[in-house]
Parts: sequence; C-alpha cells; structure tokens
Amino acid sequence: MNAPSATLDGSVPADPGLIDESQRRATIDAYNLVALRRAAALKQITDFAATLCDAPMALVSLVEEDEQSFLSATGTDLCGTSRAMSFCAHAMWRDDVMVVPDATQDERFRDNPLLVDPGVRFYAGAPLVTDEGVPLGALCVLDTASRPDGLTAVQLEGLRVLAAAVMARVHGSRDHAVTRAAKADAADSETRFRVLADTMPQMVWSTLPDGYHDYYNARWYDFTGMPEGSTDGEAWNGMFHAADQDRAWAAWRRSLATGEPYEIEYRLRHRDGTYRWVLGRALPIRARDGAITRWFGTCTDIHEHKLAMEEREIVSQELSHRIKNIFSVVAGLIHLTGRTHPALAELMTELRQRITALGRAHDFVRPHSDRSRPALRQDSLHGLLEELFAPYQARAGERFAIEGADVTVDDRAATPLALIFHELATNASKYGALSAPGGHVALTIAHDGDDVLLRWCERGGPAIPGYPEQQGFGSQLIEMSAARQLGGAVTRRWPEDGLEVDIRVPQVAFSRPATTG
Repeated sequence: MNAPSATLDGSVPADPGLIDESQRRATIDAYNLVALRRAAALKQITDFAATLCDAPMALVSLVEEDEQSFLSATGTDLCGTSRAMSFCAHAMWRDDVMVVPDATQDERFRDNPLLVDPGVRFYAGAPLVTDEGVPLGALCVLDTASRPDGLTAVQLEGLRVLAAAVMARVHGSRDHAVTRAAKADAADSETRFRVLADTMPQMVWSTLPDGYHDYYNARWYDFTGMPEGSTDGEAWNGMFHAADQDRAWAAWRRSLATGEPYEIEYRLRHRDGTYRWVLGRALPIRARDGAITRWFGTCTDIHEHKLAMEEREIVSQELSHRIKNIFSVVAGLIHLTGRTHPALAELMTELRQRITALGRAHDFVRPHSDRSRPALRQDSLHGLLEELFAPYQARAGERFAIEGADVTVDDRAATPLALIFHELATNASKYGALSAPGGHVALTIAHDGDDVLLRWCERGGPAIPGYPEQQGFGSQLIEMSAARQLGGAVTRRWPEDGLEVDIRVPQVAFSRPATTG
C-alpha cells in the first residue's frame, strides 16, 4: 500500500507499509465496529463536531479494503463511498489532523466525484487509530465552501479531543462490558470536553430533552457572576432583562415543542449589573430514531455590534431624511419655475413627477423614520412597484397586476427601476391602456438563467397604429436606465391590442452581494 502525499498542513504521515490490509481487517473485526453503526453516542460527537467547526457535515468513517462506511453522519444521508473517493483514506495515515482548504486545488481530490455531489470543497479529518497503532478511519468535518484559513486552534484541538472520544467508544465496544479502563477513558474524555467548552469564546450550555438546563461552561459564570449551579433548571430566564423574558420563554418553548433550532437576541445581565445584548442559539441532538436526547447551545456577546448597528441606523435615517428633503426642494423649485414660465409648464410637470417618483422609491428602500417604513419588505421588488403604481389607481390591483417571482432590490437599483416604471405608467395613463376606463397592465417577473425578465403588457387601451417612427424622451430615458445603470436591455412590441415591453436585467444588478463584518 503506497503512502499518500503530504498534507497541506504539513503533518507527517505514518508509514502504511508497516501495516498491511489483512492486519487492519483483523483489527476491524476484533473491535466489533458493526455494533457502533449509528450509535447515539457517536451521533452526539458528529453533531458537536459540526457545531464546533461551523460545518454543514461531520462524519465518523471506517475505511475498509474497497469501501468506506460511516459509523455516524451529521448533515448527510450518505452511508458510505468507495475507498477510491475517500478523503479519510488519506487522513487516517496522518499523525495529526489533515486539512484540505480547497479540494479543487488539491491534485489528490480535484477530480473526486464528491466535489460534484454533495459539492465538497473543504475537509478536515482527525485520524482514528487504535492503541496498537492500526488506523481505522477518521472523524472529519466537510464544507461546501472552501476555507483558505482552515480551522482555528480551538477547532483543531476540538477535533483531536472528539476523535479521542470516538476511540474511547471504539475501545469500549471491543468488550461487551464496560471495564475500569473504559470508564477511565470516558471520564478523561468528559474532562477534556469540559476543558474544550471552557476555552470556547462563547458561553456554552446544554439541557435535557425537556429543556432543563444542567450544564454551563466557565464563560457563562464568568459573564454573569453567578455561583455555579445557581442558574440550573428554569433559573436561567431570570438572568434576562424583564422586557425580554416572555419573548425568550416563548421562543424556547416553541423550539422544545417543534425541535426547531433556537435563535434569539436578548439582553443578559452582566456581572457588573448592566444588561448586554447577546445572541442565543441552540440545536437539538437526536438519537437514531429522531428523538431529541439533548440540546446544545451557545450565547455570544453582540452588545458592541448591536450598538454600532443602532447608531448606523440613526445616521442612515438622518441621511435618508435629508435626501428626501432634497427631492422635495428640487420638486418645489421645478414647480415654481413652471409657474413663472408658463410655456414650460408641461415640461416642468413631467420633470417634477419624475423627481417625485425617485423620492417615493428612495423612501421605500431607505425610509427616514419608523413611521415612513413600508408595510412590505424594504428589499421587495413587488413592494417597490406597488409603491410606484399607487398614484395611478384608487386601490392596489385595480389597474396593475404584478405577478411572478419577487426579487431582492436595494437603493442602488431603486433609482433606475423607478425611472423605468414611472415612464411606462405615465405613458400608459396618457396614451395607452390606463387612458381607457377598462384598460389594465400586467407586469410579470421571472428568473431566466442569470437574468431577471420583467414583461410589461398593456391591454384594453386605444388601438396602436404600429411602430412609432421615432422615440420620445421617455423612451430614451427607459433605454438609458435599463442599459447604462442596470446593464440590461429593452425590447418593445406594438401589437394592435396593446404595448408589450420586455426588460431583461442581470440578477446581480438588483442588489449588492451580502457582506459580513
């Protein structure tokens, strides 16, 4: 058996030439590993490994002659793969955790089918080795996104500790009775688990299936200043701000009743008597039959981030208020100019209406106060369009039907979208479907590959004589907004029963990519 190449993290591989496959086969059979398949104890370990490393998948693998099987799996329904596809077949020969930051850049794995399904990019595996030095497989975590920075020191140590816990279970399964040595291993594993939990930057806690809190790590007691054991059971809720207690209780009871993950922001009493914002999260750990055996949770101090977000919101609202005032001032100046120059009154009215439409779009995506905040989501294209079409109909849906997919839209895209649909609606009210009592407009939104197709269809208006000989300013404005600002394209058709306009815009033009800070 040839030794695999060196890992990206520089760990030195063991010499597989000293151990042949017949020896490994005999060891696997002697350890009675079949009894460990889907064991609840191993499932708790893979659940915790996935949580610790913030990874969607975690496995305990057993690598045999031609196949690898998973004694425990979190985040995947796979029961195993061929050995040729196995990352763990490489990791098990290492002296330490093997880390593959990006499998697409690793010559050993770049053609591996697992990169397609389930889409593995990142891998980290701790070898599972018997006391006799025989490698069995690995405890690993996998992610569908690459991780150039790999794992933190705490996460690496956590995998080592959890791998030792797996091997404690493996050694225990060799004998069908728990020996004194196995008890010592379990006690040592428990001690190391508590040490690991105490070194994590978050407050860590766990509960029984009914929600009874029976464990907190040292960070919890250090943060709250409470005596150890004083917040067990239901006493934890008394540490919350009085205004948050009912809300926290309701969210926790809902998770206990449904098994859904628990997540909530609340104010937690600090040891100095002040209240600080924290983010509470918990996930259920389940047995093979799906029954919850324990809840594992964390509390993260987000107080400074919360204050910064509140300050940023205040500044954003103030800027939005000033921008809205600017729109109002400009619209007012245009109105006054039109009154003093009657010959330009019609042109000034059109310009003022365009400015007003921009102001309505801005106030939708960036409201200047809670009172001006829209009822619909501020990033909803449907909501933005309903806001723009409101002046053209007595009630929503009366003259406009907006159908199809919704699209996330931000303040950058709102301006050209407002200009485009203001022009279309204004022209429809003057010359098209909305100029007739029974006329209506249907706007359909659909995803088409990497683009979004917005189809404007007017019906019930005056008959259209045919393709116009030249484009007016409004049509030019639509073209400019769609092409130059959104990177899209506009196609028009003039059937006799109404105007049809297709506006094709790249999906990425509607909103900026989400960022994390």
